[in-house]
Amino acid sequence: MFTLPEVREVVVTDDVVFGRPPLVLVAGPCVIESEEHALELGRSIAAIARDAGMPYIFKASFDKANRTSITSFRGPGLDEGVRILKRIRETLGVPVLTDIHEPWQAERVAEAVDVLQIPAFLSRQTDLLVAAARTGRVVNIKKGQFLAPRDMRYALAKVHAVGSDKVVLTERGFSFGYNNLVVDMRAFPMMRELGAPVVFDVTHSLQLPGAGDGMTAGQAEYIEPLASAGVAAGVDGVFLEVHEEPARARSDGQNALPLQRLAPLLDRLVRLNAIVKGL
Repeated sequence: MFTLPEVREVVVTDDVVFGRPPLVLVAGPCVIESEEHALELGRSIAAIARDAGMPYIFKASFDKANRTSITSFRGPGLDEGVRILKRIRETLGVPVLTDIHEPWQAERVAEAVDVLQIPAFLSRQTDLLVAAARTGRVVNIKKGQFLAPRDMRYALAKVHAVGSDKVVLTERGFSFGYNNLVVDMRAFPMMRELGAPVVFDVTHSLQLPGAGDGMTAGQAEYIEPLASAGVAAGVDGVFLEVHEEPARARSDGQNALPLQRLAPLLDRLVRLNAIVKGL
């Protein structure tokens, strides 16, 4: 009989811990569109997560450095982004996650957030991983679309080498031919065998990279079944890009979950998680 591999607990706050039975929700807009929008959306998601009984981390990027087109909206930038993320953290009373792209950003961004995220395309960048780990914040490493699950042991080793074990691994799909990604459900137990909690980035796994007209396309209609499959495979958290009106989102709207679909999805995921983890 299959049993979930044991992992170490990674404490974000007293109420949000990866590796414990409750499923952690990491959700928010792809990019900070404005302070008002981020606060309003974060407040709505936090209320839905609370009703579902799920620990919640707000996520949003201050800079989308890997947009398909040079003309695409990237976000408010570092200084304004850090200010907004700090405001969200203080106003909503929830932990915050954002991504960094260069080592020098780590210490500055760590002032405003609880989790520093390493983007998938940068998951092998030693200096970036080390800089993030040295801040003392939790580090969430997204598995590169070009890496096998067990290859993440090397990224883990880089974080551990500077004395930190506050690390989480995130699956976000594997490149499958041109303009497509696929998720291998075996990846979740494989990465859990490395001892770190595992998160499933459902919405980014449904991207069709570069398949739009100068942008990434997506298949948001498959969010619910893919999320359900990941939770059934024993993940510790679910990562979702959420927007109240995805058609108007300034980044990744094609694979974002509409806000009105969040509550019923979380209800389903909580029930599945209870079955898998014997709650």
